[in-house]
Amino acid sequence: MKKIRLAVLGSVVSLLAACGSTPNQQPAPVVERTSSTGKVVDAATAPAAPAPSGRGYYTVKKGDTLYRIALEAGQNWRDIVAWNNLTNPNDIKVDQTLRVAPPDRAPGTAQTAAIAASPAAGLEVKPLGAPGTSAPAAPVPVGSNKTGPRGDKRPYSESALAELEKPDAPSAPAASGTSVASAAPSAPAKAEQPHAADKPAAAASQAATDDEGVSWMWPAEGKVVGTFEGGKKGVDIAGKAGQAVLAAGAGKVMYAGSGIRGYGNLVIIKHTSNLLSAYAHNQTILVKEGQSVTKGQKIAEMGKSDSDTVKLHFEIRQQGKPVDPSKYLPPR
Repeated sequence: MKKIRLAVLGSVVSLLAACGSTPNQQPAPVVERTSSTGKVVDAATAPAAPAPSGRGYYTVKKGDTLYRIALEAGQNWRDIVAWNNLTNPNDIKVDQTLRVAPPDRAPGTAQTAAIAASPAAGLEVKPLGAPGTSAPAAPVPVGSNKTGPRGDKRPYSESALAELEKPDAPSAPAASGTSVASAAPSAPAKAEQPHAADKPAAAASQAATDDEGVSWMWPAEGKVVGTFEGGKKGVDIAGKAGQAVLAAGAGKVMYAGSGIRGYGNLVIIKHTSNLLSAYAHNQTILVKEGQSVTKGQKIAEMGKSDSDTVKLHFEIRQQGKPVDPSKYLPPR
């Protein structure tokens, strides 16, 4: 009986020990990634990528509208909407970073295209005369290969055997002191292409030429009552309500509306990639966005929208920055 009690007691102790043991648990997975410095960084605590900044970007400030940002950048507001994938042009937030310049061509595009056109992977290609590599054999002249079949069956004869043993093309020995590379036929010389670093300079030169090619005229008759030197961004021309406002130069209407505070009914014409002109405080707008206009074409009627008096506020902007119109307009 004593032995039975001891056996039962041992079983109970074993059962309690099994219940009290901690089961094996797998640790929660931790997602890690390696930073640019080689350190392992926890993805949950990794800092977010910094917002782009610098030339071509703009950080929204309190009171900004997309139309004013476009005017300051010298761009079409529709382009800014497209570059930033905006669903609502009126829904921009303070401290939001916007691209206000056309996206540059992705770096490495030409190189990627060259790689795509290169031989299949695994095939080693060595340039002619590369350091540390032996020069490839001179190419076999075109037309020297045998045109007759080599695997056909012929009756045995001494002449047939001699024909099969004959080499395909006797290699011409290179002259002494002449390398294989110089003995190979040279490719026709190509016209020298401009270096990549010279392209921005060439584009800037072309843009300057386009700017100089714009023919200007005064956009309205009347007395100049405000000048650029007086702290304004352009000139103010006094006139009568309904008086004709003319395009100061040929171009395309980039904006026509009243979405920019302080300008009233505004027309903006783009003349070149750098130059645009602005016509503010109109009573009536007579053109639409995207419309091409000629120099001297009537685009609006003078008024006093967002102004205390009837006048035309006229600006010329170069790369979005106001410049003195008197340097462009002919003397009166």
